[in-house]
Amino acid sequence: MVLTDHHTFEDIHTKVMHEFSKTLEMFGLTPADARLFVTLYLHKDPMTLDDMSEALGKSKTSMSTGVRGLLEQGLVERVWKKGFRKDLYQANENLYKNFMSSYIQKWQIAADEQKETLKSMEDKLEVQYKDFTKDNQMQLANDLYRRMEDMIQFHEMIAKAFYELDPDHHSSTQ
Repeated sequence: MVLTDHHTFEDIHTKVMHEFSKTLEMFGLTPADARLFVTLYLHKDPMTLDDMSEALGKSKTSMSTGVRGLLEQGLVERVWKKGFRKDLYQANENLYKNFMSSYIQKWQIAADEQKETLKSMEDKLEVQYKDFTKDNQMQLANDLYRRMEDMIQFHEMIAKAFYELDPDHHSSTQ
């Protein structure tokens, strides 16, 4: 492949990193973590924290923090290489499965937490309802209760939709 015009390999590499990082930010990664993941993904061999620090011009401490977050999300893995004493890291290869699983899990947790919070508030409203004496208070409480029911159902539908999208769900049923 021959590069023509004013584009050098470095220009294209930088643009690819920038564009893919923007995509990964939509999955909830910070800009720094997105760039770190893309660096690991584009690098052929596993990298040390020193390698990452040099490639991104960031401190080794910030690379360690970033890698730890990516490890927790299952997007990066620690690898072993014979004769190598430093920790090595590489990006997991299955982009779609790993990012969708991580993203969906976050949404499912958030939807479940919100649903439980709404149910708790609904229970409190039911307890308070008997203390309402004015018709307008009772009507407002009824209206709020119906809306809360809709909100709970909305969160249940979100959780179900994300469950259906989850690549881990599909791989276990196929």
